[in-house]
Amino acid sequence: MQILFVLLMLAGGVFCIFCAVKDYDFFMESSKAALFVKLFGRNGARVFYIILGIVILVAGLCFGVSGESVF
Repeated sequence: MQILFVLLMLAGGVFCIFCAVKDYDFFMESSKAALFVKLFGRNGARVFYIILGIVILVAGLCFGVSGESVF
């Protein structure tokens, strides 16, 4: 169960970074991203999502390396 959680976190972080770097419309124009686009502008929201993706990746790596159960 833990390995699945770690893999999902890593995949989510990579997806977040990839979509922000490539500036995909489906990602940046989603209703969940609209708040950040409105607050920071489109480029600011892209930076926010890149940082968020890095945080998710690091958290996933920490959970994976620590070996402790998440649940």
